[in-house]
Amino acid sequence: MSDLHIRPATEADLTTLVRLRDDAARWMASTAVPGQWRPGELDEEHFRRIIDRDEVWLAEDAGRVVGAWELWWADEDAWGPQPPVAGYVHRLMVDRATAAPGTGRLLLEAAEARVSEAGRSHVRLDCLAGNAPLNAYYQRSGYRVVGHKEGKPQPGGAPKSFTLLEKELSDGAAAPGPGGVNPARGWTPSPYRQETVMNRAMLGTPWPSRAKSM
Repeated sequence: MSDLHIRPATEADLTTLVRLRDDAARWMASTAVPGQWRPGELDEEHFRRIIDRDEVWLAEDAGRVVGAWELWWADEDAWGPQPPVAGYVHRLMVDRATAAPGTGRLLLEAAEARVSEAGRSHVRLDCLAGNAPLNAYYQRSGYRVVGHKEGKPQPGGAPKSFTLLEKELSDGAAAPGPGGVNPARGWTPSPYRQETVMNRAMLGTPWPSRAKSM
């Protein structure tokens, strides 16, 4: 796998984000556990709203978008009111036509690094309760089941039941390593865990600071 370039999504990426989400939904529908996502549920306005309110990140490999994810700083629909100690990962999407094996894990690690750099200690996500393979995937990635949410509202559909998963970030979750200056911004990015991601995924731009003030 060549280096991944991680950058914030912009208005120019809205069509790409909708395509990634719809393609992922179609793939889910073809698997043994359909029903988590459906094509056409989310439009450009959804991603525009998340970009304005929270964060959306894209991963590129050799100039091609290979994945994306949303990072929220609160999620009361699933978790209720919470102190500001966590980031909430949503819509982790991989382009199966262009992404190399293992890209999804790298995107998850990038999200964890972002949460750590924002000064928060936990990463949280939810997964359709009936999707056993995906629940197992997150548990293999270090997440533990901490609860269940019955009747979580869904875009354009009936409420569904979700498993709530959480990972506590260790002190080394986003340990500093040899940096590389981004000439366009004069910024030295922090690599992710050296033993797993170094030379595979480097940040392309500095993290926004909005989470630190929340």
